[in-house]
Amino acid sequence: MNYIQQAMEIARGTNCAGDTTFFQAIEEVLTSIKPFIKKNPEYIEHNIIERIICPNREIRFKIEWLDDKNRIHVNNGYRIQFNNALGPYKGGVRFHPSVNPDILKFLAFEQIFKNAITGLHIGGAKGGADFDPKGKSDQEIMKFCQAFMTAFYNSIGEDIDILGGDIGVGEREVGYLFGQYKMLTNSYDSIITSKPIALGGSEGRSSATGYGLVYFTQTLLEDMGETLKGKICTISGSGNVAIHAIEKLYDIGAIPVTCSDSKGTIHDPNGIDLALLKEIKLEQRASLELYAEEKKTATYVKREEYQGGSYVWDIPCFAAFPCATQNELGEESAQKLIDNDVKIIAEGANMPTTTQGIELFMKNDIIFAPAKAANAGGVAVSVLEMSQNSAFNYWSPEEIDQKLQEIMSKIYRDIKKTCDEYNLDMDLAAGANILGFKRVAKAMVAQGV
Repeated sequence: MNYIQQAMEIARGTNCAGDTTFFQAIEEVLTSIKPFIKKNPEYIEHNIIERIICPNREIRFKIEWLDDKNRIHVNNGYRIQFNNALGPYKGGVRFHPSVNPDILKFLAFEQIFKNAITGLHIGGAKGGADFDPKGKSDQEIMKFCQAFMTAFYNSIGEDIDILGGDIGVGEREVGYLFGQYKMLTNSYDSIITSKPIALGGSEGRSSATGYGLVYFTQTLLEDMGETLKGKICTISGSGNVAIHAIEKLYDIGAIPVTCSDSKGTIHDPNGIDLALLKEIKLEQRASLELYAEEKKTATYVKREEYQGGSYVWDIPCFAAFPCATQNELGEESAQKLIDNDVKIIAEGANMPTTTQGIELFMKNDIIFAPAKAANAGGVAVSVLEMSQNSAFNYWSPEEIDQKLQEIMSKIYRDIKKTCDEYNLDMDLAAGANILGFKRVAKAMVAQGV
């Protein structure tokens, strides 16, 4: 496929050499859509690939804010408005020291296809700042959020670009961002989702990604005559996605036995104590080391004491759910999971498995559920929040959960149908990429140049 290779070379030539994560995401998508391009050469004529891998807009801005001692700080803010062929840009805002253009371009590129496979009419974007919320007071968090929105508000709008939460941006931060936008514009536009209920947020939004991950996995397994009930599951991470995945795994009778954070990993063979985990991570915002102090049956392994990825993947399990960060599950960890007879990998984080890890899973016939499908529950409920805001309506938690289950089940069915159409067997990653690419490409052709 010379056309695809040429597009990759153009991408490397027009982006920074250090954009390695972005290039990884592009290569993963473009390699997997070869059967679709071969069958539909008209998309070569319309030069869709070269157009779709180039962001529509890359916005960078300076954020100046005052801390509690009235000292001035400066941070970098970004928004990658990647593609809006299907609808207004939609994607989260991340506050973390690791935020940079490479990470955000990768996330925004993936968001295009994740949003597309939901069947909802939204485009793909991502943004954030290299600001670290840890150790900051509520007042400092508020001041930073207000400064962020002030520097950026004229680039968004409910029909242009809708923000959302992400790492470092929860209900508190979303509330501050929304409040500042309202003050600046004198408008109550729905320009951000994951809002607190008091500001028009949706029931079930905070749990949607974790719950949706489990719903997708359970639908997939039921299609194969299997279930998660009674099965050992390993989960990485201890943030919003991981906690709610653990919660839903318990609801369906599975046994989640691990979680992790930046400092180490917990293995509790009796099952993770969810109440204790929530208290430590959501209320105290403390290290998982406290978990082991409270639960003597649990093993705590510090990250610096463990060589070779994450200790999470050393634990024998039926299903593994990487829910921490990108490229956390590499080739060595993948081989350990395979040796321990894992049956399915379902991604809760964005691109948590390396290319080499995915290749190993596919080679060994391990079912692999990619993030752009398995963790799409969050953006799905975000769009439900937008729908409720537009209609000045309110749906109950039960209604939201039912709609989430239906959306995740439909995502699986649509991907499986795509796999069957292109003789991909159970290559769900390729099926998801083709499905998302096809929907966006059709819209781009219909709109002309």
